[in-house]
Amino acid sequence: MNSAALTWFKSSYSSDEGGNCVEVAAHPSAVHIRDSKNPTGPVLTVAPAAWEAFLAVEEA
Repeated sequence: MNSAALTWFKSSYSSDEGGNCVEVAAHPSAVHIRDSKNPTGPVLTVAPAAWEAFLAVEEA
């Protein structure tokens, strides 16, 4: 999927002070993650279940 066609949003875990920020774009079949400082750079794509498991670990 073309990352330009996705609707990206800044992760709620990112701060407004710059530094380490990620953007996420959810799609029914995948979750896409990228560095907000390099939006044309590489995109990590994971299954929705993997993203949910990652978030569950962060909340624990």
